[in-house]
Amino acid sequence: QVQLVESGGGLVQAGGSLRLSCAASGGTLSSYGMGWFRQAPGKSREFVAAISWSGGSTRYADSVKGRFTISRDNAKNTVYLQMNSLKPEDTAVYYCAATVRTVVARVNLYEYDYWGQGTQVTVSS
Repeated sequence: QVQLVESGGGLVQAGGSLRLSCAASGGTLSSYGMGWFRQAPGKSREFVAAISWSGGSTRYADSVKGRFTISRDNAKNTVYLQMNSLKPEDTAVYYCAATVRTVVARVNLYEYDYWGQGTQVTVSS
């Protein structure tokens, strides 16, 4: 069973950038499709970005398209989320997730099997 640990969150001003990392242990990252989700206070968890096992398929929420980039380094067992041009509405806890459904990027959180504990991202105006 794979364990996921997110890092890289923090406080940043609007317009700034952050890079989140998700390190996997207890399993081989290339066996999983990966995704990032976020949850703001009082709101449901929502899809942000996803990537297939090979990196050949990626998907993004419309709200982050053109600003966020998901990538993976299977050799390092790590997935990244580069976040640029951050907005206050990007403030949330960001979660990394893994799915055994690997061929295409998955956007539905119910298709994910393993979850990290989350990392807080706060964007000030």
